[in-house]
Amino acid sequence: MIHITVDQKEIACEEGSALLDVCLENGIYIPNLCHVAAMETPPASCRMCMVAVEGGGGPVTACATRVIDGMVVRTDTDEVRQLQRTALKLLLSVHDIDCRNCSANKQCELQNIARFLKVGLKAAPYATLLKEQEIDRAHSFLDYLPNRCVLCGKCIHVCAEKNGRPYFTFARRGFDTVISAFGMDGLEADCEACLACVEICPVGALVVRSGRDKK
Repeated sequence: MIHITVDQKEIACEEGSALLDVCLENGIYIPNLCHVAAMETPPASCRMCMVAVEGGGGPVTACATRVIDGMVVRTDTDEVRQLQRTALKLLLSVHDIDCRNCSANKQCELQNIARFLKVGLKAAPYATLLKEQEIDRAHSFLDYLPNRCVLCGKCIHVCAEKNGRPYFTFARRGFDTVISAFGMDGLEADCEACLACVEICPVGALVVRSGRDKK
């Protein structure tokens, strides 16, 4: 075991653990969207879990930072908070903010992060830009809502964990990037019995199609 200090709290942990895992396990909340516990190679794509490490050159992503003995971390500096608020606003600028009609309402990680950072669920000062396609029904029984999706990749990861390979992948590039289902021929029954992708989605971007119940 080694010891690190986070926000003046000394923590004993296993050397090489992800800093974000250590913080969350010890009751220190750091905003995050793409994090899955114990992931070997975290994507660090949401840029929400920024922290300041003493002696470092600037804020780093806690999910991709491994702990070493004597590490001193601050999760609440002005610079860290500004980066997190900016990242959240950018996400909201490409997000369909319609909480009342969203299946994730009151269980949404964007709502939790906004509350934690003390900011409203509005994109301002950034303009809102949404994709033309509101619902993608290419999947056999799941609806995918691109304008809710934060491209965290959790559905891809958990699908691969459950099935040995994912039936989802990132498709297209830049602003047009979406999650796409593929390679499911003859596997619909197994997929419908799983629904791990629906359960792990932090924003309700994957939902069981209306008229079909979760098993």
